[in-house]
Parts: sequence; C-alpha cells; structure tokens
Amino acid sequence: MTVDARDLVLNNGVTIPQLGYGVFRVPADQVQAQVEHAVASGYRHVDTAQAYGNEEGVGAAIRAVGRERVFVTTKLWNSDQGYEQALRTFEESRRRLGVDQIDLYLIHFPAPQRMLWAETWRAFEKLYADGAVRAIGVSNFKFPYLNRLLQVAEVVPAVHQIEVHPTYQQAELDALSRAHGLVVEAYSPLGQGTDLTSPAVTGIAAAHGVEPAHVILAWHLQRGRVALPTSQKPARIASNIRVGDLMLTADELTAIDGLEAGLRTGEDIETFN
Repeated sequence: MTVDARDLVLNNGVTIPQLGYGVFRVPADQVQAQVEHAVASGYRHVDTAQAYGNEEGVGAAIRAVGRERVFVTTKLWNSDQGYEQALRTFEESRRRLGVDQIDLYLIHFPAPQRMLWAETWRAFEKLYADGAVRAIGVSNFKFPYLNRLLQVAEVVPAVHQIEVHPTYQQAELDALSRAHGLVVEAYSPLGQGTDLTSPAVTGIAAAHGVEPAHVILAWHLQRGRVALPTSQKPARIASNIRVGDLMLTADELTAIDGLEAGLRTGEDIETFN
C-alpha cells in the first residue's frame, strides 16, 4: 500500500509535501520515466536543480502526470548569481520545466567568493513578489552565511536545504534555521546509504518489521524535516514513500539522534564558488 507522506506548512502558508523525490544524478534521458514512476508511487514533491541538467525531463514528467500533482523545486547555480542574471536564469528554468509558477526556488550555494548572494536574494524576492514562485529559500548556507542573509533579507527564506542524516546532523545550523522559521530539507537523508547498516537503525527496523531506510526517513519526518531521498531503482523509489505511517518511539528517535559522528558524505560547500 502506498501511503502519502505528511505535509508541512512553510512560513508563508504554502504547504510542502514532507517526503520528496530528489533527481540528483538521474540522467536527463531517464528522469522523465523516473519522475512519472515516483508520482505513480505516491510522491507529490520533486526536487531538481539547474545544475542537474535534467529540468526538461522533469518538466515533461510533470506535463504527463498533471501539474496539480507535483510540488516542484529547482535551484539557481553559482555562475548565474547576481540580480539581473538570476532573473534571466529563472526564466530559463521555468521554460525548461514548462510551468507558469515554480513552487520553491533555492539559491543552490552561497558561493562566498563571488559575494553576490545578497543581490541574488533581491532577485528572488522580486520573483516571489511577482508570483513567479510560491516560496523562496536557500541551500548549503553555512552558519555565518545564513546569519548574514537573515540580516539583509526583506523576505525570510522559507526553506534551508542541507545535508542531514543520522551520522551528519548539522545540529547548530538546523537550530538556527528553525529559530528563524525556515523548514529544513535534508538531502542525502540516508547518508548515501552509509547509515543503513548502523546497528541502531537495523535493530529498530527489525522491531517494526520494516526496512532500515524507512526508519531513517521516519526519523527525519518526526523531527520535522523534509526528506529528499534519491534513487534510480524503481523498487526503491516505490519503497521509500511507504514510510508515511511508520511512527518511531521517543527512545528510538533518541537512539538515532545519538548516531551523530560528523560524517559528511558530500563535498564541502567551500569548493563550490
């Protein structure tokens, strides 16, 4: 049985499905079929990015399944930061996706060496004011960059997408984001598979008669995050969405909290300037 994931309400009142299908590294010539399969399996949220090179395929899938069935997120790449350039690039993403309005638009990285994030955010605020996007946010903004953005933003970001999984929880950044009303989205929510073999996770999975991935995704959802698992395996895509009715106990949640080990699986954001 496919169970829809929970929803969260962003700080501007927009509702976002709490479990999304991420298409990072899904090839452009395969992404349409994968997204269509994900939606058929119960996903209502698809996360892509300009840098992934597969927005057109995501757009084709959205047209095939029906726009009303998909909350779509995309992201602005570093080389297109700046006020005018961000506005132009947004239109390119909107054209590739084939939608009138993008649900969530994110600055992919702060790119601190460019020092263009503040004027880029002004462009995002204009897109939001014009109704071209339903919500705006950021991704990979470390503590000092998010702090600085919050000091100059007229519109507080609705979402902060960062790497979060049991062995890399970014607790300080998570807390700062939540304190200012940002919903935290977890990419690599399973630690790219590295956290699935933890004895704490496998023990909880056995106790509930579920898969380890379900345990970790349930932990994200119960801790109030959006989770964005990605897979190119149809069976895995369909399986992940079935976490919706799994509820972990307080002790089980605490046990997973205790797995923090500072184990980043992606590259440090300072390499993306």
